[in-house]
Amino acid sequence: MNEHVVIITGASLLSPSIVAAIPATSIVLGVDSGLDAALSAGLRPSGLIGDLDSVSDDGLAWAEAHATIARHPADKTQTDTELALAFAAGMRPERLTMIGGGDRLDHTIAAIGALAARHLTGVPILDCWWNGQHLDVIHGPGRRELLLEPTSTLSLLAIGPKCNGVGISGVRWPLDKHRLEPVVGHGVSYEVTDADGVVPITVSSGVLTIFNVPQTDPPIERN
Repeated sequence: MNEHVVIITGASLLSPSIVAAIPATSIVLGVDSGLDAALSAGLRPSGLIGDLDSVSDDGLAWAEAHATIARHPADKTQTDTELALAFAAGMRPERLTMIGGGDRLDHTIAAIGALAARHLTGVPILDCWWNGQHLDVIHGPGRRELLLEPTSTLSLLAIGPKCNGVGISGVRWPLDKHRLEPVVGHGVSYEVTDADGVVPITVSSGVLTIFNVPQTDPPIERN
């Protein structure tokens, strides 16, 4: 089992603070042009995944010399990001982080939605940075205790089927065994009220996506 696998997807420049938070022992995978973004940020991915229609010639040459390449045909039913997440899940990591971004709304929805895939259910800690926004994903039944910035806001969304048994404390307007319908506003803009920023969250079924502002010191989150 690998402790932490990070996939870099999309060609957007990576925030130095996010890159600095990636442990040196992490396994980094580049998704097509995400490899170029990773290299530009000083990362050295051990793998390149995708149909390779957007990675640069220099990036591909680097991968051929330094990484393992999983090349897929351009005509396929899954996005490169979905393929990379499935590959990473097969490595049985303790934590899987997706880092990416871009200005296409369809790509954004598809990438975040891919974190709800069933084969990711067994990943203990699943999170993402997208265009600088952090989010955690909990596959039910599951429980996570997040360390968030006190007084910051967070939003709970069911991206996919409805979520049952949603509970949250340490915030204004706590919930207990709540049903959250897909992509509705009831879970938006909760305020962290716990002085230490400790926010326990549970969900009995469904996939819950939490948009939040994590603490960076101490570590971002814990079980």
